[in-house]
This record gives sequence, structure tokens and C-alpha cells, in this order.
Amino acid sequence: MPEAPSAAHDSAPDTVLVVDFGAQYAQLIARRVREARVYSEIVPSTMPVAEMLAKDPKAIILSGGPSSVYEEGAPQLDRAIFEAGVPVFGMCYGFQLMATTLGGQVDNTGAREYGRTPLAVSKAGSTLFEGTPENQSVWMSHGDACSAAPEGFSVTASTDVVPVAAFENDEKKLYGVQYHPEVMHSTHGQLVLEHFLYRGAGLKPTWTTGNIVEEQVAAIREQVGDKRAICGLSGGVDSAVAAALVQKAIGSQLTCVYVDHGLMRKGETEQVEKDFVAATGVQLKVVDAQERFLNALAGVSDPETKRKIIGREFIRVFEQAQAEIIAEGGADVAFLVQGTLYPDVVESGGGTGTANIKSHHNVGGLPDDIEFELVEPLRQLFKDEVRMVGQELGLPDEIVHRQPFPGPGLGIRIVGEVTKERLDLLREADAIAREELTAAGLDREIWQCPVVLLADVRSVGVQGDGRTYGHPIVLRPVSSEDAMTADWTRMPYEVLARISTRITNEVADVNRVVLDCTSKPPGTIEWE
Repeated sequence: MPEAPSAAHDSAPDTVLVVDFGAQYAQLIARRVREARVYSEIVPSTMPVAEMLAKDPKAIILSGGPSSVYEEGAPQLDRAIFEAGVPVFGMCYGFQLMATTLGGQVDNTGAREYGRTPLAVSKAGSTLFEGTPENQSVWMSHGDACSAAPEGFSVTASTDVVPVAAFENDEKKLYGVQYHPEVMHSTHGQLVLEHFLYRGAGLKPTWTTGNIVEEQVAAIREQVGDKRAICGLSGGVDSAVAAALVQKAIGSQLTCVYVDHGLMRKGETEQVEKDFVAATGVQLKVVDAQERFLNALAGVSDPETKRKIIGREFIRVFEQAQAEIIAEGGADVAFLVQGTLYPDVVESGGGTGTANIKSHHNVGGLPDDIEFELVEPLRQLFKDEVRMVGQELGLPDEIVHRQPFPGPGLGIRIVGEVTKERLDLLREADAIAREELTAAGLDREIWQCPVVLLADVRSVGVQGDGRTYGHPIVLRPVSSEDAMTADWTRMPYEVLARISTRITNEVADVNRVVLDCTSKPPGTIEWE
């Protein structure tokens, strides 16, 4: 989403709904729409069409999915969605569902196409394919094939085995492609998507970081009114941008609370107290809760339980801070500001109707008896969008481009029970890894590099001519745009060697360093 100043908008942005049929790439579709400077939201395919239309979408995109349209129990969609006058774009499964629902023919021919596939465009000047070559490479993933388009549709592309790989009906503003235009392997995919948005649906590229700031400042002022709010400041970009947005909206009505829970990385508490306050001038209250968190986590190894404990204790500490602020003469504190992002919502089982992957401390990990009303100005944003909003607000690069760090801190980077000794060990290993990555100039190339302590695992080693029985440290360098998908970063061997040598030499009780080379999916970025 390019940065661009814009005039204030008095109404909500035009919205494109992405209907999720269980696609691997549903979140990516939503991001690609936003990159075209059009606002998008993901909704589950189980949502009734009447509810979708009640959101007043200006366009609808039907995602791909793993099912066959003819399978028993396969996701379906009410025909009314195609008769509502809203422009619709079907991709892969969404394309086939549009075809069968409107009277076209989809067959299970056994003619499968997976991966890069040559596409022949038969109508180069069509709404979707204007300005793209007649022969292009696209990303396919299907076993069924459309052999006949619905009545009134024009076939605009084909492959060697699929006679109808794209169709269009300009009169009804219905469009579809068999492939995945949202992935980078489809060479002209973003242009095809933008053609649907701009030419097919008539939308304008007006959703910018300036819009986001203006809309959220107005929404925050309306929500908070003349009451006070506190913000849980972790030092990460999410909470920093959320705090900066809320401060812009309500000024001195906001107090930021930094909870020193003892789960932060080396030197980060000092950084929060110095850098963020210097950059924003916000009121900051520091609460020392290290002993409280360690006592609550004692004896706990299950990762979900740890997340929920940390989320619960955060809220309890905030309630304590609220009481202290009121006792000091402040007005009633009724709101809690959080840096919740869209991927947090999706992975915690919200937003798409999908399964809960893991509870985020600020979504699924909150206790039921929370006394605050939440203010979550970043809830519909992806990480890269949050960084751009931070730049729009004038936050320094040291904060805006800081590598992501989970709210539960090192508590979920220790596989096993969390103790002070294990935290101290992990802090030293993590500091070494960060120092070497910075020295190698890899801070921007690597999205995030969790350093994980396998506390309940020990392995035999040899150090100082003697046998050791120490812990393994795992390096998890990943590259990503929004944390919804990620790949492991191919770091130079010499950097890995320096990190490994320093950790095993300088950190007591560690005798082995291993590299996690798993993508997401199937693995999450954090181990817990």
C-alpha cells in the first residue's frame, strides 16, 4: 500500500469482501487488495449472503479452497450473491463455484494442474487482461476443470488442458480465473486483480496510510470521549504505533503502562523507557511485576496455558495501574489500548471462521472478567501496514522497523517451564544472535529471528576436553511480509557459524545450536 497524503474522508472506506473457502492464500488476497489501495476484509464462506451484503461491499472476491465443487459437504454459496449487482471475482475454487452455480460446466477430468502453468489469453483487451501478454505464466492448483462457461460469459483464457481458464461478464460485472492471481508466481496477477478492482468494480485507489490515521483518530475520539485510557507498551512496533495513534487522538488522556514482567530481551526495558518516551512525549508508568509473573508461571510447561497466564496477569497488572492512577488524582480509566493486528485475530480463530491456531495474549488469552473496554486501532491491519502508519505518525525508524517480538515475550521462547535462570540463559543467547545479525547488516532482510531454548531437552557435548550435558538453542530466522505466511531465511553460513560459536562459548549450559528451516505453513513462526 503506497504512502500518499489524502483529503479527510467523512465516511468509512469502500470495502471489498474476501470470502474464504478455506484457502491457503485468503489472507494474501486481502493484502493484495490493500496493496492496490482499496480496503478489504475477510469473511467466512459460512456467513449468510444477506449478512455479507449488509456490510455494503463495493466488490466481492471468492477465494480458492481445497474442496471439489462436487464433493459432498463442499462449501457452497447462495446464487443471490451473483444477482445482487455487486461485482464478483472468483479465483480457483471460487471460479468453479461461480461457474456451476450460474449454469456452467465443471468436470473432474483428472487433468490436474499444479504450480507454474502457461496461460493463453484469447481476448487480450478484456477487462481483466488489458495490457497483459497473450502468453503468460500463472500459478495453478486444481484437479477439476471448467469445460463450459455460464450463459452470457465470454471465455478469455485457456491452458493446454483447461478450455475455460478465465471468463468475464461485463454486463453483470462477474469475473473469474482458474488460477491464483494473488501469488507472485502469477506474473501479471496483481495487474489482473487491479483491473477487476478499478475497471470491473469501478473502485478508486484511495485507501492510504493517511486515511487510516484520520479514520482511527476520529473513531478513538468518539469511543473514548472525555475518559482516560491506558496502553500496554511492550516496546514493539504494534503497541508503539497503537499508543501513538491514541495519543494523537486524546493526548494527555492516555497513560502508557510498561509492565516489566521479566520476560523481555536484554536491554529492552531500558530502550522502552528512553526511546519511546523521547519520541512521543507520552506519559509512561513502569510497573515492576517480574516476581508476580514468575510465580504465576512456576511449574507450567503447556504453551497455551502459559499464554493465557501471561494474558491474565497483564490485565491484573493493568487493573492495579488503573487503581494507582485514580488514586493519584486521575480521572476514571475505562479503556485499555492494545496493538492487536489482523493476523492475531485470524490465528486466534476470529475473522475467517477458521480454527484457533494459538491464543494471542491480546485476543484469545484475555480473561473473561476483564474490566476495561478495549481500544484496538490496528485490529484490521497487517504488520507492513502498521509500519507505514508508524512512519505517517513520525515515529523513528528504530521503533518502526524493530523486529516483531511476541507480547508474551521470552515466556513462549522457552519450551518448558519458565524460570529466572532459564530466562537469563536465553537472554544472553538472544543478545548474541541479535548482535551478529546487526553486524552482518541483516536486520532488514530478516523479518524476525526467534531464539528458542529447549529447556526440557539436553544433549551430550564435549567442551574443554570434558563431557557436557547441555541445552540446545534453536535459531529461527524467517522472512515474511505480514506473518501470515513465512519462509526461513537463507543466512550466510559464516554468520550462522559466528552465532553458534559465540553462544556455545559464552552461554553456560548450552552446548548445541540448531537451525529451524521450516516454512509457515506448516510451522508457526514462534515455537509456542
